[in-house]
Formats: sequence, C-alpha cells, structure tokens
Amino acid sequence: MSLKDEFKAFILRGNVIDLAVGVVVGASFGNIVKSLVDDVLMPPIGLLLGGVDFSNIFLTLKDGAAGAPENGYATLAAAKAAGAVTMNIGVFLNSVLSFLIVATAIFGVVKVVNKLQSAALKKEKDDADAKAAEPAPTPEDIVLLREIRDALAKRG
Repeated sequence: MSLKDEFKAFILRGNVIDLAVGVVVGASFGNIVKSLVDDVLMPPIGLLLGGVDFSNIFLTLKDGAAGAPENGYATLAAAKAAGAVTMNIGVFLNSVLSFLIVATAIFGVVKVVNKLQSAALKKEKDDADAKAAEPAPTPEDIVLLREIRDALAKRG
C-alpha cells in the first residue's frame, strides 16, 4: 500500500473525522464559555463584591517607561499601554472559571454518553440472552426422519 493510500485510509477513518469535528465544536464552545464568564457571570459577581471588574484586577510588577501615574494604573489596558509588567490575577480567575464551566459541561456530556452506551449494551445483552433462550429450529431432515419413524411405528 502506498503512502498516499495509507494517508487517505487514515484520514477517512471515522475517528479522525470525529476528532476534527470535536476540535472545531470545542473551539466554538470555548468562545461561548469565555463570553459567558466575561460578559454574563463576572459582572454581577463583581457588582456583588463592590463593583470590582475582575478583568482589571492586576498587580504592577514594574512600571512602564514613563512611570506609573500617581494613583497607579486605572485599568489593565492602561498598564499594558504604558509598557508596565503586570500579574493579571483577574484574567487568571476568569480563565479558571471558564475551565470549571467547560469541565462541568464535558462531565455532563460524558455522563450522558456513558449512560446511553450502558443502556445500549444492556439491550444488546438482553437481546442476545433472549435469542439464546429460544430453542433452535429443528432442521428439515430431522423433521422428515421423525415423520418416517412415526409412520413406520403406526404400521408396525
């Protein structure tokens, strides 16, 4: 088999295509979760905590070239624009929350898929058990031999 044929067989295998679809859907799901965390969940949490914008929670490790303003940088974007070196704690918290949401969603999907697979396997086993419990049909030659035996027994 040539390398081209091997590659074609590999690519057309269901697992590779399923993986590709999973990666694309996963990337889109990641964007949805990021928006959910950044735009829906964190604002009310920040509001409950006194108007904190989690994306702007950061520590300045080194001021920018022009130096820090008197009251420090107002936003992470301002610190970045000034060239400051920052530790972005709020961005990290958003990422952790995003991860937890994705992990929970994947856990739920895997749990449902396992339950469906378990149900399908149980049904297959039950069907196999029922089929094994049914007596096999008697072959025609045996039926014919029994009829001949019974006919001879009546004559005799």
